[in-house]
Amino acid sequence: MIAIGQLIGYAIGTIDLVKIFGTTFGDSQFKQLTLIAAVFFNMAVGITSWAVQERILISSKDQEAKSDVAKMISKILKTTLHLPDRIQAICWVQFWAWIGWFPFLFYSTTWVGEVYFRYHPETNASASKDSLGDVGRVGSLSLVVFSIITFIASVLLPFVVQSPDQDRRKFTPRGPPTITPILEIINNNKPDLLAAWQWSHLIFAGSMCLAPFVRSLQMATVIVSVCGIPWAFACWAPFAFMGIEINRLTTPNTMLANGTSYRRLSNSTDDFTSIGSPILRLHHLDRDLDDSPTSDSSTGETAGIYLGILNLFTTLPQFVGTFISMIVFSILEPGKSPELHEDGSEEAIQKAADGPNAIAVCLFIGALSAVGAAYATARMKATTK
Repeated sequence: MIAIGQLIGYAIGTIDLVKIFGTTFGDSQFKQLTLIAAVFFNMAVGITSWAVQERILISSKDQEAKSDVAKMISKILKTTLHLPDRIQAICWVQFWAWIGWFPFLFYSTTWVGEVYFRYHPETNASASKDSLGDVGRVGSLSLVVFSIITFIASVLLPFVVQSPDQDRRKFTPRGPPTITPILEIINNNKPDLLAAWQWSHLIFAGSMCLAPFVRSLQMATVIVSVCGIPWAFACWAPFAFMGIEINRLTTPNTMLANGTSYRRLSNSTDDFTSIGSPILRLHHLDRDLDDSPTSDSSTGETAGIYLGILNLFTTLPQFVGTFISMIVFSILEPGKSPELHEDGSEEAIQKAADGPNAIAVCLFIGALSAVGAAYATARMKATTK
């Protein structure tokens, strides 16, 4: 769903919105794109708020005490400082990875556009009425390809990567006899999700290391597009591992008479499967075995805290990345880029082309952080054993 949303958004970004809508909804590409994003965002939130039904909170004195802001903040801080080893490892991988991802997500469009206008003498962005819009449209085209690759990877990768809680020795693929041996070979040679996540960091790092040396639009597009594969893992792996660890910590295993082990996920009476399915029968059996009225709220609160902490480790790198970018821009490219300035002379534009590209340097620093994320993932392997 993330990949589809990105694809639509970047596709809209490639269209000259000012030419289509005029200046009624803004006098620049960026303003109109922001308005479109805001409209769709509010529509999505509105539909979600209308469609999702939640349980009514029945407050008690104990719950009211827990809702105290100071106590909640104290609890979050205490939990953050005393995270279980596996969850702490996931958070640190996320932290180092997103120091690299934030410059990419913030500046990749501008970087591709700058590469085009800075290193292609036949172009002249300074003569445009909306030079920033032109940069955005050129950059958005590369991100459309990036989103297509992300979408394809998001669909195919779960079939070729081993689930983190799957024991391949117990799994026997079923199919026509002619292809069963092939399925067995594929299954026995699947990389596990943790190893694939580690390699995705290295793929991203290798791509971003090339950024300072790029001088053509085609090469910039290729580099951005390749990052669609590690981005698919970035949207998948941390939440998969976090979900498994939360489930492991908050819900004990229950062993059935036939030796099958399963975990209770919810006491909810919502039926998401057919009545005759084994999953639903286990669900009802579980409710008979453990019908604690407070277990769901406790589990939900714990899950919320851990996911909130993961979000914290995803957000903090934004401040780190922004601080690094501020320093790099201040040193390498103070002021407005000459190729985007209305009075930019050919001499100034050529001087900028010969000098370093500050965004490319930021992307390169992000690559170093991605290497740190790969190392943290390797350490996580030892933690999860």
